[in-house]
Amino acid sequence: MTDTETPDQPARSGRRAAGEDPAKRDQILDGAGVVFMEKGFDGASMNDICRAAGVSKGTLYVYFEDKLDLFQSLISRKRERFYRGLEEELNTDAPLKHRLYLFTRRMADMLCSDEVIRAQRIIIGSAEKMPEMAGRFYDAGASQTHRSLAAFLERECAAGRLRIDDCQLAGSQLAELATAGLWRKRLFAKVREKPSSEEIERTVTSAVEMFLARYGV
Repeated sequence: MTDTETPDQPARSGRRAAGEDPAKRDQILDGAGVVFMEKGFDGASMNDICRAAGVSKGTLYVYFEDKLDLFQSLISRKRERFYRGLEEELNTDAPLKHRLYLFTRRMADMLCSDEVIRAQRIIIGSAEKMPEMAGRFYDAGASQTHRSLAAFLERECAAGRLRIDDCQLAGSQLAELATAGLWRKRLFAKVREKPSSEEIERTVTSAVEMFLARYGV
């Protein structure tokens, strides 16, 4: 569908129905991502997004109900991309220590990246006005990862490789250790640049060693 077409016209043979073209949807989300990252949620206008995405308002509203729907869809897409494969690091045949290292290394690298930091700042900035959206963001991202990590720790306890009374708490502790001194400084702009690979490596390695010193068998 091009922007000169009527948005709700029926699909012709070989063409997608209105609102069902994934390439067009991604095009809109890409443009929205640029605007939201530059201006935040409140500062972004639908006109700005249309210009950045190269689409008409009619086309935009075929795919998204309003700015909130667009923003939530953008965050969902980013989250899926960032978290894809993260849990797979735990389910290999490697030794436990190496699996924990791979998981926390990838998580720390992701959380300290420019794109994730900017997205988190937007969510935090909108939390007062839209607490439900912020809650959904947490539930589908960090909360889901912590549940998966806790389930993994429970399996390792059952296998006799760990001894943990509260796997939910232990998982949260590991996540905090893996970004200690890195993530919060980035979030609050105390540190403007992403930590070096060496800094992340040092922090993650120490986190895994501390975790296993406490819970390892």
